[in-house]
Amino acid sequence: MQEKYINVNNLRVSEKLLNFVNEELLKDTEVSPNSFWEGFDKAVHELAPRNKELLDIRDNLQNQIDEWHIKNKGIEINIDEYKKFLLEIGYLKEEGPDFKIETNNIDEEISNIAGPQLVVPIMNARYALNAANARWMSLYDSLYGTDAIEPIDNSKKDYDASRGELVINYAKEFLDKYFSLENFSWKEVTSFDIQEKSLIIYKNEKTTKLKDQNKFIGHKGESNKPSSIILKNNNLHIEILVDPTSLSGKQDPAGISDLIIESALSTICDNEDSVAAVDAEDKVACYQNWLGLMKGDLVNKFEKNGKTIERKLNKDKSYISKDGLGLKLHGRSLLLVRNVGHLMTNSAILLKDGTEIPEGIMDAFITTAAALHDFKLKGNSRSGSVYIVKPKMHGPDETAFTDLIFTKVEEVLNLKKYTCKIGIMDEERRTSANLKECIRSLKNRVFFINTGFLDRTGDEMHTSMEAGPMIKKGDMKSSEWINAYENNNVDVGIKCGFSGKAQIGKGMWAMPDKMKDMLEQKTGHLKAGANCAWVPSPTAAALHALHYHEINIFDKQKEIQSRDAAKLNDLLTIPIADRPNWSVEEIKSEVSNSAQTLLGYVVRWIDHGVGCSKVPDINNVGLMEDRATLRISSQHIANWVHHGIISKENVIEIMKEMAKVVDKQNENDSAYSRSGRSSYTKMSDDFENSIAFSAACDLIFKGKEQPSGYTEPLLHLNRIKIKSIQN
Repeated sequence: MQEKYINVNNLRVSEKLLNFVNEELLKDTEVSPNSFWEGFDKAVHELAPRNKELLDIRDNLQNQIDEWHIKNKGIEINIDEYKKFLLEIGYLKEEGPDFKIETNNIDEEISNIAGPQLVVPIMNARYALNAANARWMSLYDSLYGTDAIEPIDNSKKDYDASRGELVINYAKEFLDKYFSLENFSWKEVTSFDIQEKSLIIYKNEKTTKLKDQNKFIGHKGESNKPSSIILKNNNLHIEILVDPTSLSGKQDPAGISDLIIESALSTICDNEDSVAAVDAEDKVACYQNWLGLMKGDLVNKFEKNGKTIERKLNKDKSYISKDGLGLKLHGRSLLLVRNVGHLMTNSAILLKDGTEIPEGIMDAFITTAAALHDFKLKGNSRSGSVYIVKPKMHGPDETAFTDLIFTKVEEVLNLKKYTCKIGIMDEERRTSANLKECIRSLKNRVFFINTGFLDRTGDEMHTSMEAGPMIKKGDMKSSEWINAYENNNVDVGIKCGFSGKAQIGKGMWAMPDKMKDMLEQKTGHLKAGANCAWVPSPTAAALHALHYHEINIFDKQKEIQSRDAAKLNDLLTIPIADRPNWSVEEIKSEVSNSAQTLLGYVVRWIDHGVGCSKVPDINNVGLMEDRATLRISSQHIANWVHHGIISKENVIEIMKEMAKVVDKQNENDSAYSRSGRSSYTKMSDDFENSIAFSAACDLIFKGKEQPSGYTEPLLHLNRIKIKSIQN
């Protein structure tokens, strides 16, 4: 369907977007549409040329790096000569003196409380509400409904009392460990009451107290018969619910029916890798949901088991403090918003020269304008800040440009300077190698840094494409550069004063059905020094929250300060295979794995506009996939084709084999019969005319030419084709 544009000053604005901004976004704010568009027009025409200049610098640096590797082909890389070269071309920057970040007005979920972080596609209102409400989650449900305690027996439809007993025992052991009692175990507790500001715990006629009575915060209900009890450990709250009439309460001598765990402390509402937003219609859908969250009035209705269910934002929790005063705990996850990076443009707005607007600049103005409502309501940030996570920035010049963008945003929206806080995603090689200087350029705004293994590996491979064939994907996690990368992020963050002030984050647990494994393994992120780490679902947030009771991350960060800092030489070590002697079967297996993952994601993105979902891998294990997964898979195969590890013809043959596997996996997927989703079209029925299959092949065979190895240009191009056919 042809986009209808309206002339606004020097801009041509999609009618859909214009109506949204004028009638919804700016309504009930002190910024008039005329004032907004006048300031926006002026700012974007000042910013767009610099945006293009920075992208040209990316291309120029990549060309010089390619030429250097071609010139030195067959010669072992001398790291000192390599670093000297990177400094000469401006890829590496000279490191300045030590400093501390100066960001102010930060909410406690960022500065003082460590816990899980969700990432949710903002295009899906239901998911966004679920994530926002995941601040408080049932531990009992999270254990009962997953493999965390033992494999699930799907044949049992009614409440399984024996499984319930396992859940109760697990919860009591958790309480014994982190809220231990003076005289007996939580398993023996029969009742509670509150006397003289203290929690009194009974085992029949015997009484005891918490060993650390400061962990008792308050209660709900009568003091002699509380319906809930609030405890706190490592700044995280739990709520013990008491209801002897419930199924679980009947099994418990104290009538405890559940433990409500403070879970997703923060949530990134994502406009980037987890959404498929390619035009004004899509962007408005994303912006409307974010606006609804900022106004607190987002509602979603859906059908489930023949009933209409309405989802909306939870209210704050009210309790009686141990001093007898009213106590409120924030009822929702602190919401952050991820804008897109500097690369992509969008047809929602055309500039005076007829080119599309840089999408990241549009995101900056509109997502911040939505937060004008929250600045009045204080429903999200109580400190009056808006938290923008900015991805895919390459080095200090680009982070400085982000600072300039948000300075312009604040001027147009009449906001105090540094109202807009910025999260730096350390997922590009030039940013990793210059992280300290990137942070310096945003030292008054930065609230967050994190690592992202998948995107960062994709950039590692693309940057050094000409250096040689890369090691296998599975070997990347134990390679020299990745360990230096993960440690460097934490080392630099702590040295720049992040501890107790800003977040240092780690990446996603990608297997939402493998919660037992997550409980065993994801403490590694805390031990590495992260005060937040990504999880794939609210349930995973509840279970991962248990790790933050186990480890006081701020103490851990103090320990890490004394270790030797990660070395730049290690960070710049290129993960090329040293004279690989892989068998034909090994190569086919590696490529098949990547091809299946790639196709499984692309067909949903292109044909159905799904930017993030649980995609079965080649072994039918469901993995949370977004564009980052696609980048690493496409770049890895592209690298092996480029260096003759496998031929283009063999890859096409494997792609066709894997397309049949993906088609088989998807043919009975209930997601395709849900409301709003078109039926699944098999790629293997017509390879020549399957847009999704063609796009997947292009991502590989045109992968070397893609800017930084990004998948967005080809995905957007082909999604727009599908939408034009569907319309």
